[in-house]
Amino acid sequence: MRKGEQTRAVILDAALDIASREGLEGLTIGVLADRIQMSKSGVFAHFGSREDLQLQVLKEYERRFVDFVLLPSLSEKRGLPRLEAIFTRWLEKVGMEIHSGCIYVSGASEYDDRPGLIRDELVRMLGAWEKEMLRATRQAVEAGDLGGETDAERLVFEMFGLTLVAHQSGRLMHRPDAVSLAKKGFDRLVGRNKTVQ
Repeated sequence: MRKGEQTRAVILDAALDIASREGLEGLTIGVLADRIQMSKSGVFAHFGSREDLQLQVLKEYERRFVDFVLLPSLSEKRGLPRLEAIFTRWLEKVGMEIHSGCIYVSGASEYDDRPGLIRDELVRMLGAWEKEMLRATRQAVEAGDLGGETDAERLVFEMFGLTLVAHQSGRLMHRPDAVSLAKKGFDRLVGRNKTVQ
């Protein structure tokens, strides 16, 4: 990478860490400049505004999320093996973020009733992830791993619920078994929808 690209990557990395811990509202040019020991004008040279910085942080978070959760899972056989791999890696990500915070979760809380570009980007991101989960679930039905009567949309809704409660229980309530309980919940959901052999 060129020096400018390296600097931008360093800024984004620090911004992502701040946003994960303090929320997107806690991410300011001043706080970021102090963190990386750079002038505010230097940060502004890479991001024209605080909103632009926040949007880029969201996109970087999404890229890392997809790289960690989805892409490795695509090597699994299409159907239930792939769906299980995606959900397991998603829970692994939740477990990692119990101590640092999840931008999807905190961002949704901060911007659920605040119209604007940040909220629009969060809605797009979460909508895209929901579509990926629906695709994987429907593929499991098509492969015959889940019964034909499976309500894919409801199943995905319930999977989202499991990850959210795992994050909340682990982060707020400090339950050490939050992630493992969510995995058991997923296994029960899948078990109820499996094709009877």
